[in-house]
Amino acid sequence: SRRARRAKTDRLDLEQLMRTLLAYCRGEPKVCSMAPVPSIAEEDARRRTRERQRLISERGAHVNRIKALLHAQGIRDAQPRHPGFAARLGQLRTGDGHAVPPALLAEMTREHARLRLVAEQIANLEAESRELEAAAAAGSSAAKVHQLTQLVGIGPASARLLVNEVFYRRFDNRRQLGGYFGLTGTPYDSGAARRDQGIGKSGNPRARTAAIELAWLWRRHQPSSALSRWFDDRVGVLKGGVRKTAIAALARKLMVALWRYLESGLVPNGARLRAAMPG
Repeated sequence: SRRARRAKTDRLDLEQLMRTLLAYCRGEPKVCSMAPVPSIAEEDARRRTRERQRLISERGAHVNRIKALLHAQGIRDAQPRHPGFAARLGQLRTGDGHAVPPALLAEMTREHARLRLVAEQIANLEAESRELEAAAAAGSSAAKVHQLTQLVGIGPASARLLVNEVFYRRFDNRRQLGGYFGLTGTPYDSGAARRDQGIGKSGNPRARTAAIELAWLWRRHQPSSALSRWFDDRVGVLKGGVRKTAIAALARKLMVALWRYLESGLVPNGARLRAAMPG
């Protein structure tokens, strides 16, 4: 087609970028979007949370692999993450009462060694993060992590991810924040046709996943908060798509509330804080 045969070179691309930048500098803000670039230190701070996410995925893959090998032999009750699993491997019996074949036993032993290595690396990462947070200066990312974990239902892993992926940067308003999470709506309004197409999902996917997970946890651990009551009043006992749509809306409201909590210290309405440790 003629569209597929259009000219495209680095020179033409550069000219298009220059025209776009000049239009932006002339005062046309909608011609493009300017994204703030994180500093070297801010980008480096993300490494621990992102590496931990990868290690968690690897841990799940190792566990599932071992379980699949065992299930194929009729062994259903083994738990690869149990401390005594390695010692018990040689004592396992297949569904028909035979010993596990030697090659399969060796394969599972190696797989379990990789699982232990991943678990050790996860523990080391979490220990490093706790050390940094213990010596946190006021206003630092580590201090924000500590502040978030004072809210019941928010654990250290979720707090670190949100701070390092989202709350390290400045937002002018809640719409900017919702857009960064990809939790803003996508309306369709043309003529007589009007409908909502769901959330845009154009933001940070790691942060959006964490926000949705945290919204579910918030309902469980903060049932008397205003946000949880809003969700219950809106959804009630409904299931399916209505519930999924409402939880995305709750996630957006919760992220705005947490942003305000970090910026001004305003605790979300009705939320419970953890009791201070004695001494």
